[in-house]
Amino acid sequence: MKKGKIFFAFAATAALILGACGNSETKKENNNTLSAIQEKGEMTVGIMGTYAPYNFMNKDKEYTGFDVDIAKELAKRLDVKAKFVAQDFSGLIPGLQKGKYDALLSQVTITPDREKQVDFTAPYITNDVKVIVKEDNTSIKSVEDFKGKKIGVGLGTNDEAFLRNELMPKVGDFKINTYDDVITTLKDLDAGRVDATINNVYALKPIIEKNGFKVKAVGDPIKSDKAAVAVKKGNKELVEAMNKALADMKKDGTYKEIFVKWFDEEPKADLGK
Repeated sequence: MKKGKIFFAFAATAALILGACGNSETKKENNNTLSAIQEKGEMTVGIMGTYAPYNFMNKDKEYTGFDVDIAKELAKRLDVKAKFVAQDFSGLIPGLQKGKYDALLSQVTITPDREKQVDFTAPYITNDVKVIVKEDNTSIKSVEDFKGKKIGVGLGTNDEAFLRNELMPKVGDFKINTYDDVITTLKDLDAGRVDATINNVYALKPIIEKNGFKVKAVGDPIKSDKAAVAVKKGNKELVEAMNKALADMKKDGTYKEIFVKWFDEEPKADLGK
């Protein structure tokens, strides 16, 4: 075979290989879109799986909770089923970006930094965050008393960012101990290994009751966080479909029913506006 023909054959083969790789890469990038999710009939949802009453495993080894019920209802309205995959919170957004999940419903608070990494739907809940201390603690009454203390917080959470970037510069240095879940954080607080933590009151109640932790919330809420469904960047059609589903859920009373089921009170008027 002549050199020209050899080169042409090689170039053609290389083009086919590159084309196949390109198609594969495009398919990989687009497998989390609304049409792709509906085509496979399943929406993979990332959750912590250890964060009652939002998302946790029940005695039947099934995931349940407020986030789980919201996810199931959203999936139903998109004509698919929800499949739940648990992960430490710090790994949820990286997993979403790599296509491991189609969406995150695990109390992912909307922040400017996260808005650069993922796209959010409208908020589906507002959580008041308070300071939590041992029952016999009288020295910490607010975040102003954190200086020089050990404060426990969830790794990679909005609360950790708040402590490091907003609170510490205002109140002075304090030590931050990070944890993979709320239960371990509260265990260390109950045992006196940390002096305080911050978390929302909805999350704390079932854990405290189940484990008998001698802890209490003090002071007024230090902030209110709005959590939303997170999807991969640029997934506009999926965000719009979920926003419509959320709006319909609020309008027809389904959202209120789910909220009351898990929190024994009606949702706040400003939950997602």
